[in-house]
Amino acid sequence: NTGRSDVLIEGDVAEEILWLDDLHELLKQLNALPAFIGGSSAGARTAMRFYVRFRKDVRGLLLMRVTGGAFAAGRLPENYYGAFIKEAQKGGMAAVCATEQYQERIAANPKTRDYLMAMDPKQYIKVMSNWQDQFIASTKMEVFGMTDADLSSISVPTVVIPGNDQTHASANGKIAASKIPGCILHQLPIKDQEVPLINYTEWAPYEPEIAQTFIDLMRKAEARPKGQAAAS
Repeated sequence: NTGRSDVLIEGDVAEEILWLDDLHELLKQLNALPAFIGGSSAGARTAMRFYVRFRKDVRGLLLMRVTGGAFAAGRLPENYYGAFIKEAQKGGMAAVCATEQYQERIAANPKTRDYLMAMDPKQYIKVMSNWQDQFIASTKMEVFGMTDADLSSISVPTVVIPGNDQTHASANGKIAASKIPGCILHQLPIKDQEVPLINYTEWAPYEPEIAQTFIDLMRKAEARPKGQAAAS
């Protein structure tokens, strides 16, 4: 449901769980397993949950801008689901298609409009509401989507680079790093800002440092004897 991919609004499983199986199947078809899995924000959640689901296929985790806390718990469900549910309730699928997010998807993949317009608004609302409920349940954890037991089970080399806005406060990254055995916490020379979201493009000056941090982690993992537990 992003970029040029086909849109699919169906199923009882949480959207962020569906991503895990899709990613695993993609990497499997590319003969790229085991792999280093990483991402920012939702991508970081995906990486951590991918480990829980497919731990034998993960060589290491590269995590940025970890989400957690009351602000993100209040903001993200509305941004991901609530706003679109309201549009469908007010104006049906035509109103959904008119939103900025779906206009971007339609421009990238024109078939998206046909798919959405063919949907019964009631079915769209039903699926999106279920996804919203499951996402809200995941925000009850300090690190969204991950229990303390999940975090403590991570035994591959891991690095966390905290964010610096209210959705990705540095505290969220520090909490995650403290609960993952042997995790490396790498803090960029940035300070938290009282803004809902800092666009990732604003991190452009730090991209060389981010890249080197991830490269160092991957090289460390490659040098580790097989079967050895992660160590700080």
